[in-house]
Amino acid sequence: MKYKIITLSITCSVMLLAGFNANSQTVKNKKQTKTLPAKSLSTKYDAEIDKLISKMTLEEKIGMLHGNSMFSTGGVKRLGIPELKMADGPLGVREEISRDNWSAAGWNNDFATYYPSGGGLAATWNTDLAYTFGNSLGQELRARDKDMLLSPAINIVRTPLGGRTYEYMSEDPFLNKKIAVPLIVGLQDNDVMACVKHFAANNQETNRDFVDVQIDERTLREIYLPAFEASIKEAHAYSVMGAYNKFRGEYLCENNYMLNTILRDEWGFKGIVVSDWAAVHTTVKTLKNGLDIEMGTPKAFNDFFLADKLIAATKAGEISEAEINIHVKRILGALFQVKAMGAKDRSKGSIATEAHYQDAYKIASEAVVLLKNENNALPLKLNGVKSIAVIGNNATKKNALGGFGAGVKTKREITPLEGLKNRLPSSIKINYAEGYLERYEVKNKGNLGDITMNGPVTIDQLDPAKLEEAIEAAKNSDVAIVFAGSNRDYETEASDRRNLNLPFGQEELIKKIVAVNPKTIVVLIAGAPFDIEEIKNKTSALVWSWFNGSEGGNALADVLLGTVNPSGKLPWTMPKNIMDSPAHATNSFPGDKTVNYAEGILVGYRWFDTKKTEPLYPFGYGLSYTTFAFDNAKTDKKVYSVNETITVSLTVKNTGKVDGKEVVQLYTSKSDSKITRAAQELKGFQKVLVAAGNSQAITIQVPVKELAYYNVATKKWTVEPGNYILKLGSSSRDIKEDVVVTIK
Repeated sequence: MKYKIITLSITCSVMLLAGFNANSQTVKNKKQTKTLPAKSLSTKYDAEIDKLISKMTLEEKIGMLHGNSMFSTGGVKRLGIPELKMADGPLGVREEISRDNWSAAGWNNDFATYYPSGGGLAATWNTDLAYTFGNSLGQELRARDKDMLLSPAINIVRTPLGGRTYEYMSEDPFLNKKIAVPLIVGLQDNDVMACVKHFAANNQETNRDFVDVQIDERTLREIYLPAFEASIKEAHAYSVMGAYNKFRGEYLCENNYMLNTILRDEWGFKGIVVSDWAAVHTTVKTLKNGLDIEMGTPKAFNDFFLADKLIAATKAGEISEAEINIHVKRILGALFQVKAMGAKDRSKGSIATEAHYQDAYKIASEAVVLLKNENNALPLKLNGVKSIAVIGNNATKKNALGGFGAGVKTKREITPLEGLKNRLPSSIKINYAEGYLERYEVKNKGNLGDITMNGPVTIDQLDPAKLEEAIEAAKNSDVAIVFAGSNRDYETEASDRRNLNLPFGQEELIKKIVAVNPKTIVVLIAGAPFDIEEIKNKTSALVWSWFNGSEGGNALADVLLGTVNPSGKLPWTMPKNIMDSPAHATNSFPGDKTVNYAEGILVGYRWFDTKKTEPLYPFGYGLSYTTFAFDNAKTDKKVYSVNETITVSLTVKNTGKVDGKEVVQLYTSKSDSKITRAAQELKGFQKVLVAAGNSQAITIQVPVKELAYYNVATKKWTVEPGNYILKLGSSSRDIKEDVVVTIK
């Protein structure tokens, strides 16, 4: 697939376009916009690979099919075959781990850039930045001499309580794939493999290592697979990670339907399927059903299912050596592809550079979401301000490391308090008070993969001395900023949260601060929704940030002070009540041994919009320090056939006083459909910079095939003929223009 550059007409005399067409996947490198092919796995090394395999012993071949350390598989030194070296990395390249246990290796040269979380990246709604994220991270991976990044994680956010919501990108399959594809291309441009995870239907941490997920076929195809399919067909990801859970009765690392029928036969995947750590349960069945590499802990590496047990099974005739060769060939093919087989022109990469910190800053600054701004409380007006109270443990909390799963050892993590100190004039006094203590009754402990039924139990009583200190700071300051929310010890792999309540007594703290200082701004730092309705009603300004990387504090300060106009949009729906969310409204989370996705295709905003349930904040929502108007929406034609592309044009006017970026979101609707449909579905978006008082003409392209539903009877994607409404808005609940087209 070629990445096309779309030329947009401009209605103002001089305008810089900082946007891109999300459907055409424009990407940029550091210097200039360029057209990038996504490189698919080559067959030109096949003869050389076959020759190598013919020289290998059975034991050498099988040594390549399982871990020989925590993050590598066996190589064959005498034949010049290296280990396949992996690294965790959703937030940046993980520190070096000991070869045979989870303790840190203790290196002094494995510091890396901490990048914003997947939710933050998706909140930018910026495919350009998704490429930047992948490319920057790929350079760091190569600098650490790794071959495979265990990322991106692109599962659907099915429940707001999910422990990995911060890491997963969105509740919407279209937004997921449009962010995932350029990320993968950017990553693999650096001679490394993306390992797209967790394939598939891995949407909860509770009982994740055995729960049997039941999803009807149409829902599977329309909601849970599109991002994975695009990762294979468009981005040509070189590897995929099988999930822990079962799907329709069969573990996903030995699931013939998912790994062979769909992934390889239907999508044409030629790369490597790697297991999640300790997610393999059989030997012969696992290999025959599509897995290539078994990784995991804590047993000895030769005791893996695809180690000594596989050697014995092969010698006993339970599986042929020809079958073993198939898997070895896939691994060698990917190693050749990323130039790990002795190529002299392999990318060298770079790590923890100023350029990479600035990549993290750009993403962080566009990820921040402005939720409320009554009476223009933001940006902060510093005239006459002599003191600012900065309150909350989250003002100083660092999130690069924490919780289960992959963190980053970094030399730079700017906290919100540090960011404000860096950006505020020295004449303004900062009165800091911790306000609340991060405390737990039960703290998750143990090895990675010890799944807890529920998240940690927090102590929500405020410490009287800390509370008094915070109240005094707020009383004696012109403005107060409370930094609340979550952290990566509370939101974490290996457990789902118990509820939507803010932990550690934060809600009570905020109410008390607002009572003594009406000029209180609340900043929430978290990766997943919380119940913040009371807080929303109490405060004049509400800002949402994320686990936002090495430069997160500077980016947040720049938004609060108006150096950066916020342009982030929520990548998921924030409910008023957990029981409004579809998985909970249908009483189908978390299940026990089995979980049935009873809401079907109505995931996220599809449920809220179809059931007419009012969210606290809708999908795609986010304010700006300026205002925008949409006008003159039209399509290039009125009638289209199935193989055509609809071109929608629209004028976006900045009706405010400062330059700003808006995300134009295109939803499609078919009210007279003969099949069950969501009220509307996202099918296009574009982020565009418009100068104050100026207008910008944009186009969004929607291939008619994007309107298809999965026809279970014919097992084909089918575009239903008839009229479709194309709705253009700034969130799923703020539709400003619409156009009707007819599909023949």
